[in-house]
Amino acid sequence: MDWREQIVVDAGRQGGQPCMRGTRIPVYVILDNLADGESEESILAEYPTLTHTHIRAALAFAAEIAHDRIVPIPA
Repeated sequence: MDWREQIVVDAGRQGGQPCMRGTRIPVYVILDNLADGESEESILAEYPTLTHTHIRAALAFAAEIAHDRIVPIPA
């Protein structure tokens, strides 16, 4: 999936945070909810402007960042 079709960054929207296209919902909201164990269905119910495609794009975005960044993890 090409997440670039679903995620936009606009300095005037949500402080320049990456957001889902057509919404004001930052990508981190989806990722935080998934990390907390929320299901796709519950996220979509809570944020009706989101779609399954948005959720897949958020995961693809996070995966690409994980490839490109080194995050120190304490031993």
